[in-house]
Amino acid sequence: MKVLPFKIPKPRNEALVYQLDRVEAFYDQLHQHGEIQISYISKGEGSLIVGDSINEYKANDLLIIGGFVPHVFKSDVTASPVSEMHTLFFDLHSFGKDFFDIADLSLTQDFFKKSELGMRVLSNKKTIIDEFLKLSSQNKVEQIATLLMIISHVSKAKTAPLSSFVYRKSFSDDEGKRMNNVYKYAMEKFNEPISLEEVASIANMSRNAFCRYFKKRTNKTFFQFLIEIRIENACKLIVNKPELSISLISEQCGFNNIANFNRKFKELKGCPPTQYRSQF
Repeated sequence: MKVLPFKIPKPRNEALVYQLDRVEAFYDQLHQHGEIQISYISKGEGSLIVGDSINEYKANDLLIIGGFVPHVFKSDVTASPVSEMHTLFFDLHSFGKDFFDIADLSLTQDFFKKSELGMRVLSNKKTIIDEFLKLSSQNKVEQIATLLMIISHVSKAKTAPLSSFVYRKSFSDDEGKRMNNVYKYAMEKFNEPISLEEVASIANMSRNAFCRYFKKRTNKTFFQFLIEIRIENACKLIVNKPELSISLISEQCGFNNIANFNRKFKELKGCPPTQYRSQF
C-alpha cells in the first residue's frame, strides 16, 4: 500500500463513504487523500500528527481533516487494546461541482475553510455523536442527510485547529515514504538523544538538505517538531502517572535539563507542568 497518496477504497460513483474501523491500532502511516475526513473516535487514544502539529486524541473526540492534509495516527495500545473510529469521507464535488456553493448551504463555507488546517470539535459534541451513531443502520440517502446535519452542527460548534501550517503541494510517493520514516523515527525514539545527522540519514539526505526539506514542508525545524512530540508525551505522563515526579517525566521524555523542560512546556502549553498536573 502506498504511503502517499492514499486512496480511500470505495465503489465506483459512490459520493459518500461511511467507514467503521475497529482494530488494535489505527492505520499508522503518514498519508493524505483528496476526501475530507470527519471522524468520531469511540474507543482508543494516542497521538495524531496533522500538517505541522502533533495532537493527542482520545475516546469521544470529533476530528475533521481536510482534503490532501498529511496526517498519521499513532495508537497507544498499552492504554487501550481496541481502537474504534467512525468516519465519513467525501469531497467538495461529491454531490455535484456547485452543490456546496448554493445559497441554501452558505453555512457550510466556514466548515470547509476551517477543515483546511484540520479541526477538533469542542462543543455540541453529544448532538454530533448521536448523528454518527445513526449511520450504520442508514441507507445512502439517509447517510447524506446525516452528513449535512453533522456539517451544520460542527459549523455552529466551538472548534480548535489541529495544525497551523499545511504544505499545499501533494507529496509524491517517495516523499511520503521519506516523511513517514522521519515521523515514525521521531515518535518512537523521542525519549532518546537524536542528532541531525542521525535523522538526516533516515531520510537518506545530507544534514543541510534535510533541514531545508523538513522546514519547507512543516514550517518548523526538526528539533521544534521533536520538542512538541516530547511535550505531548510528557502531558500524558503528567495526567496518567501522578506518582511520577516532574523531573523523572522530563528525563523519560528526552530532556536532560529540567529547566529547559519547564521552559519549553510553558511555551507550548501556557503553564508550567506542575500547574498542568493540578488542573487534572
